[in-house]
Amino acid sequence: METVIRNMQIDDYEAALALWQRTAGMGLSAADEKQEIEKFLKKNSTLCFAAFNGEALIGTILCGEDGRRGYLYHLAVDEAYRKTGIGKRLVEYSLKALKETGIQKCHLFVIADNKTGISFWDHIGWELRKDIEVMSMNL
Repeated sequence: METVIRNMQIDDYEAALALWQRTAGMGLSAADEKQEIEKFLKKNSTLCFAAFNGEALIGTILCGEDGRRGYLYHLAVDEAYRKTGIGKRLVEYSLKALKETGIQKCHLFVIADNKTGISFWDHIGWELRKDIEVMSMNL
């Protein structure tokens, strides 16, 4: 069966959350509750994608932008479908959508000990920045 990639919708949430929960290295928080993801998808409806094999959700990518830079989150591919190009395709879909909105640079966040994730991003041409640190504050 051919993998189909389409814009992610809130109806995909339960399957996406289950995928995220079983994906090693995925950092989840209150920002990943359904109502928060629904707001994110509404704001970024053309940038977020889900991959399906038949009815089964097998991959996701969340993507947003601030008018200047793009940001990727929650790239996840079901373990049974890894190393088949689905992750790379999901990234390409989001980057193409960002370019179409005029965004010229994209960043992403990877948990520091997620060696599998860092290896994937390196493999598809992303650069690990060592000149910046991320700081956060819960509001």
